[in-house]
Amino acid sequence: MKKKILIGSGELGKEFVISAQRKGQYTIACDSYAGAPAMQVADEYEVFDMLNGEELERTVKKHRPDIIVPEIEAIRTERLYDFEKEGIQVVPSARAVNYTMNRKAIRDLAAKELGLKTAKYYYAKSLEELKEAAAKIGFPCVVKPLMSSSGKGQSLVKSAAELEHAWEYGCSGSRGDIRELIIEEFIKFDSEITLLTVTQKNGPTLFCPPIGHVQKGGDYRESFQPAHIDPAHLKEAEEMAEKVTRALTGAGLWGVEFFLSHENGVYFSELSPRPHDTGMVTLAGTQNLNEFELHLRAVLGLPIPGIKQERIGASAVILSPIASQERPQYRGMEEVTIEEDTYLRIFGKPYTRVNRRMGVVLCYAPNGSDLDALRDKAKRIADKVEVY
Repeated sequence: MKKKILIGSGELGKEFVISAQRKGQYTIACDSYAGAPAMQVADEYEVFDMLNGEELERTVKKHRPDIIVPEIEAIRTERLYDFEKEGIQVVPSARAVNYTMNRKAIRDLAAKELGLKTAKYYYAKSLEELKEAAAKIGFPCVVKPLMSSSGKGQSLVKSAAELEHAWEYGCSGSRGDIRELIIEEFIKFDSEITLLTVTQKNGPTLFCPPIGHVQKGGDYRESFQPAHIDPAHLKEAEEMAEKVTRALTGAGLWGVEFFLSHENGVYFSELSPRPHDTGMVTLAGTQNLNEFELHLRAVLGLPIPGIKQERIGASAVILSPIASQERPQYRGMEEVTIEEDTYLRIFGKPYTRVNRRMGVVLCYAPNGSDLDALRDKAKRIADKVEVY
């Protein structure tokens, strides 16, 4: 049995802990608020500010874990190097978490060091620098914080008149204490995919069938698997994913995002060194092993005999229309559970805010079925669930 500290305890962490429990593992779930989803299934929990390095160090000294598993970006990543030197396994590695926490580090690694095709980009530490960068890139362009999660602070800027709002919105959405934005060329893409990539301690890099997804306001709204893409584009994406994960080092599952353009091919977008929200579609049994089981096996060094597409699947999120510190209630469960080949997952978050992701509907069908119809079904059913 390995003792693990989970840093960040949202819905993805909850599913990871469930997988860990099924393998007899011991987990301490940490987050900035009590009652976080992963805490509900963990062996122990700790509540502290994830950006407080002293509190993180205190927690590690108290519990003496074998493994530290970050689930969020906004943590004191520089401390992870020290833990790694002490012999604690950091997932996938301290280097990977440190780089991917900050869009500046990962974008420079991908574009400048590894030569991956990305959107043109600049950085801005002030509104004036943002205006200068926008003049070089042109409109429309995308502005987002260097460090954020779930699309917070991200905006599509269509004219110079919108830059001041984009600056203020970007800074307000930044996690941590970094006040710097990245401004990117707007890529006219036909679709977006997440390529779940598994790096192993003692085995080859593996890829899940590509996951298509739709985002609104930079946040995931629906995903579906397998996404239909050109085999040559898929090969190009796999080569990029292997190159960037090898450079970052470590064992675990990564969510590597790409833009696909029929005219211009594949663009590297971002990556997360952990299970990905769009990968929740794998909870519909689309693969022989879902993304959380794959992550756990890679972290523990357990064999993964291969990844197989078992059936097609679609996910659609359930959002809160209200903000409340009261424990949320849900209507419409009967209408969801009467549907065939459908799962409902309520995350168990103890309070709500407007547009907070509170659950997900998962639908599946045999391979070869109509994926568009399945996507419509998942969205239709998710709309039946009301958070109040």
